[in-house]
Amino acid sequence: MNETAVRGAAPRVRRAWQRVDGVLLLDKPTGPSSNDALQRARRAFSAAKGGHGGTLDPMATGLLPIAFGEATKFLHDLLDADKTYEATMRLGVSTDSGDAEGVTTAEREVTCNDAEIAAACAAFAGEIAQVPPMHSALKRDGRPLYAYAREGVTLEREARTVTVHEIGLLDVDRSDPARPLATFRARVSKGTYIRTLAQDIGERLGCGAHLVALRRTRVGALDIAQAVGFDALEAADPVARAGWLAPLDTLVAGLPRVGLGEVLADRFIKGQRIVLDHADRAPLSRAPAGPVRVYLGDRLLGIADFAPPGLLAPQRVLATVPRDRPNT
Repeated sequence: MNETAVRGAAPRVRRAWQRVDGVLLLDKPTGPSSNDALQRARRAFSAAKGGHGGTLDPMATGLLPIAFGEATKFLHDLLDADKTYEATMRLGVSTDSGDAEGVTTAEREVTCNDAEIAAACAAFAGEIAQVPPMHSALKRDGRPLYAYAREGVTLEREARTVTVHEIGLLDVDRSDPARPLATFRARVSKGTYIRTLAQDIGERLGCGAHLVALRRTRVGALDIAQAVGFDALEAADPVARAGWLAPLDTLVAGLPRVGLGEVLADRFIKGQRIVLDHADRAPLSRAPAGPVRVYLGDRLLGIADFAPPGLLAPQRVLATVPRDRPNT
């Protein structure tokens, strides 16, 4: 290498990663993968540790919860949460991937009216059997299915039971009468593939369909209305950017809450089981057995498994969080 070129090169500045604890509700744009979006968000905050809650395909947009630091301990709860999507499908054209990035496999005439499209969507409400698509991240023998699909290999897949809690037609765009666009909203259980749902609706209509746009608007209790896009996030100064960071307990806000005193809190963070007295168990008097969030004052200590009437078994305990980082 030319010595002069080396001398003239600007020195590479190493990023100073720092501890960040909190939750970012990101409005992911189309294009980047969920991991790409996570790394870009980490760079914006110089966060040493981060993870995302629920993968969105590159073509999909919308709510991508990102956890930094200690908040990553609660990401698992999001994987089990219901998700809400707004999906647009093109009727009359089927593709091998079920979306616009695939190769057309069939074209059929579209004769259905708006009422018939609405009825076809509504027919999928409730528990349904769904075959995972080949173009998915599910693994077989250690390889994702999409890797086989790219090689032209199709594998047998077992149907899985998923739940479509709500589904309804939002709009039909007939600007191209031969290939109308139908948009529906669906709230679904974990493991539901919206591409497959669009394909199945198209088959029920007898014309086929594929997904052309997908936007996630809710993950559990989290809503897209509270999310921020990259443009606003990266244009903000550090103080304003920090304002987009939600508290640690954002991801578990739906769980029953119980507070502990100093002595029991010390035992809890050491991983010891606790039997609450009558006063401490009062907030859980109507809570069912299961996970609860545990606090010392306004400081979140972690998640415990609650067994009525008053047993707490620590499940996920947070490391010490500075008291100037509020959790509520």
